[in-house]
Amino acid sequence: MGAPIKLMGTASGESSSHRPVLLRSQTSAPTQLPWWCERNAGDEPLRLLQTCPRYAPTPLISLPGLAERLGLGEVWIKDETQRLGIGSFKGLGGAYAVLKLALTYVGKRKGRAILPAELLEPGMRSLFSELTFSCASDGNHGRSVSAGARLIGARAVVFLHEGVTDERAAHITRLGATIVRVAGDYHDSVEAAAKAASQDGWIAVPDTVGPGEDDTACTFVVQGYAVLIDEIVAAIAGQRFPFTHVLVQAGVGGLAASVFGHGRARELFGPDTHLWIVEPERSACLYESARADTPVRLPPGPPTNMSMLECQSPSLMVWPLINSMATGFLTVSDEEAGEAVRLLDRGASGDARLRVGESGAAGLAGLIRAAENEDRARLALDRSSKVLLFATEGPTDLSVWSGSR
Repeated sequence: MGAPIKLMGTASGESSSHRPVLLRSQTSAPTQLPWWCERNAGDEPLRLLQTCPRYAPTPLISLPGLAERLGLGEVWIKDETQRLGIGSFKGLGGAYAVLKLALTYVGKRKGRAILPAELLEPGMRSLFSELTFSCASDGNHGRSVSAGARLIGARAVVFLHEGVTDERAAHITRLGATIVRVAGDYHDSVEAAAKAASQDGWIAVPDTVGPGEDDTACTFVVQGYAVLIDEIVAAIAGQRFPFTHVLVQAGVGGLAASVFGHGRARELFGPDTHLWIVEPERSACLYESARADTPVRLPPGPPTNMSMLECQSPSLMVWPLINSMATGFLTVSDEEAGEAVRLLDRGASGDARLRVGESGAAGLAGLIRAAENEDRARLALDRSSKVLLFATEGPTDLSVWSGSR
């Protein structure tokens, strides 16, 4: 499970606006990757998610205009803004975990393995209706869990902290879930969700794991993200495609761990690829954990427009993998995230226009900050660079979105 989380008295020992890029020497994958990111980790999630009527691979898009603007060779972005009708990569994780846990429950009841094709049968739905799935969320994970529960006729209860807007809550209630409001921050909602699940016999579907907690359901959530990498591998089949830099924005770190681990297992990139984490300056728990060389918990701070990334501590399930594989940690400001949103929204020099939220554009904001760094050579960014980004989600709060409306 990893080391216990170290509590920090302040969000950073220095002004967050002056955090330097934190680089490490090139690292290599652990000798034994966790099972949830091994080479075939995406096979079962794909089989189950294909039962969802709205499943389709999301596009991998080249942005040559942006590459030229930044003085790079190539920039590619995986566009998750239409994923499963949820509009976020999170659609892969929570929904798959619900389906997997539901099949496990019914399999124990019936004394046999349940096939994916049986998921939507009327007899199965009557058994699934006995189940309640619960989670904490900033918005998108709750939508995914709710969508998975709705697909099979189960119930969902989603715990939202006071910083989650009514607009994000409405996205979840439209999927039939019950909302429980919790005072405090994301960490408080995680604790409330876990307590309620234990007391009421619900099936918890967390996307983060704390000290001493069962990580079974969370491993399924992160395993679901492997589908995203498999789709990239399929999209570039037959091409020699050595990415030099992969930037992944992070909250608790689940997506980054899957991208780094499963990407290495699928040989999407090699040992010389720069694997960078990007976080909001106001909520950089992975950066501070890397700097402290141990998982840390930050105190609550001012909100960020990258609200889907606003987490105070890393998931202990994924932290060891991130700590062993990440070669760089960057932070970006709210203003930089907003500018990245606008750049994608209008397209650069004829590039495809993408409608991306601030959290979804954070990786690009990190790339821009790195590319404009006065010491580009230290970051190995030049005309030979081939960069992979992730537009992880569309706008979740249109009233405050930085793009054109």
